[in-house]
Amino acid sequence: MQIDIQARDFSLTDALRGHAERRLSFALSCCDDHIQKIVMRLSDINGPRGGEDKRCHLQIVLAGLPDVVIEDIETDMYVAIDRATDRAGRTVVRKIDRQKSLLRQGRTAMPEAQLPDEQAIDEQF
Repeated sequence: MQIDIQARDFSLTDALRGHAERRLSFALSCCDDHIQKIVMRLSDINGPRGGEDKRCHLQIVLAGLPDVVIEDIETDMYVAIDRATDRAGRTVVRKIDRQKSLLRQGRTAMPEAQLPDEQAIDEQF
């Protein structure tokens, strides 16, 4: 699993980088085989003015599936990372489970508008 952590408009400390890597490993380790790359972009939207302005933007590139993009904004960067990685873990597991379920049914992951109607599927079997 390739992890790319980027900081915009503030300096990325070793402690923050270590925290982000640990949280990503914890949340996504069960899906290592399906994840090609993770890009985490951390930014301070308002700079020194304060407020809810610490953004954690995650892009998770999955093999054979659309990317998962999660964003969380909090007052504390550690909290933003925690919440975004937790949501990303749940979302990735749900997408992979859905793909496996569709493959067991003999379908591929297509948007709902492109799925054939149920009658056509029944006629195939």
